[in-house]
Amino acid sequence: MSLYTTTNPATGETLKEFDTLDDAGVQNALDRAQAGYESWRETTLEQRAEVLHAIAAAYKERAEEIGRTVATEMGKPVKQAQMELGLVSMIYDWYADNGPRLLADEVLDDMGAQSSVVRREPVGVLLGIMPWNFPHYQVARFAAPNLMIGNSILLKHAPICAASAELIEDLLHTAGVPKDTYVNVFATNDQAADIIADPRVQGVSLTGSERAGSAVAEIAGKHLKKVVLELGGSDPFIVLEDADVDRVVKAAAMGRMGNCGQACNAPKRMIVPDSIYDEFVEKLTGAISQMTPGDPLSEDTLIGPLSSQSAADGLMEQIQDAIDEGATVRAGGKAVDGPGAYVEPTLLTDITPGMRAFTEELFGPVAVVYRVASTDEAVELANTSSYGLSGSVWSSDPDAAQEVADRLDVGMAMVNEHGTTLPGLPFGGVKRSGFGRELGSWGMDEFVNKKLVRVAKQKG
Repeated sequence: MSLYTTTNPATGETLKEFDTLDDAGVQNALDRAQAGYESWRETTLEQRAEVLHAIAAAYKERAEEIGRTVATEMGKPVKQAQMELGLVSMIYDWYADNGPRLLADEVLDDMGAQSSVVRREPVGVLLGIMPWNFPHYQVARFAAPNLMIGNSILLKHAPICAASAELIEDLLHTAGVPKDTYVNVFATNDQAADIIADPRVQGVSLTGSERAGSAVAEIAGKHLKKVVLELGGSDPFIVLEDADVDRVVKAAAMGRMGNCGQACNAPKRMIVPDSIYDEFVEKLTGAISQMTPGDPLSEDTLIGPLSSQSAADGLMEQIQDAIDEGATVRAGGKAVDGPGAYVEPTLLTDITPGMRAFTEELFGPVAVVYRVASTDEAVELANTSSYGLSGSVWSSDPDAAQEVADRLDVGMAMVNEHGTTLPGLPFGGVKRSGFGRELGSWGMDEFVNKKLVRVAKQKG
């Protein structure tokens, strides 16, 4: 079987296989990307902005086609795929509108010179290694700012999303990105390592697992290449005693189960005080029990299959470990009989430190609820995780909630919402959730040469 394969996770049927590049193909892609950079960097900011607007428009025009492809290759329900594509359009439009301003020269105190200016310039060829869970959004938040800057891109997508990878390349080229400025590469991991090592490549951005991030960071560090890593998350969802339980339960259920629970910044650990714990668990159990997995191509489906059978099998091993070690299953807990990579929406309580579910990310439709005696205990439990992507605090008193949110060791802390991502907001984490930021002005500052241009005063 080819490394790059479209297998419908709802049926297990293999639909298409794609050829992996040979080593000569990899070298050709590098040659093209370098040539693409040398020409693209000479375009004006206005020209690049026009192309980004065209990409946004193309996503809107082709949303139905692209959404069905996403549903077929990784199982995202089509309505949720449409939401992802809407965000993609927003990202390209945002950088087209704001990119020229963000890349304008920054005038400094002249410090005794005639002038001192920081000029933001492109750095060259970049490699993006992208995941399958949001196959278009993840690419957009890497590609949009860097195309606006004037860099060129080699894009290695997840092997199960080869169809989306080809669609993205076709859409960008049709919208006006030169064919050598954005190059899709169906490369192996060993070939990706060679690409990172190549002197023409100036940086790499990876969204994926800790294991993949560690491997890429090691190779990039050896070759002195800049890296941005967005890795896993086990986000805390802290509920305070005065919270509106009905509202918070709805937010917890929908936030956790969206995209079949396969989002790095989904709320994964619900941390609830004694006083409302029983009510919260009862209502969350009811909400999750009513969720039924279905065909991702149906407009009525809320929860589709996991991305692959191996993903479903791995998640079931984590669930079973928790059960074997004494966890309580409040809802779900089983694989769904029949074809497809389906797992029942699951709610676990009584999770203890000896269980895999306590320390590992549960990347699927599994929510965990913890009981705590105080806010201090809630914060301590939240910060126990080795991850630090995002977290949220829920309360009828936003000021009190913000004081708690300020104590979370995360890259994104939210009050009365969770998982919000918008083009102008930074996205990224701390600890084992990675480093660097995407989106907003912060995403434009990762792979850019902040060149100081200083002109001395004339003497005499």
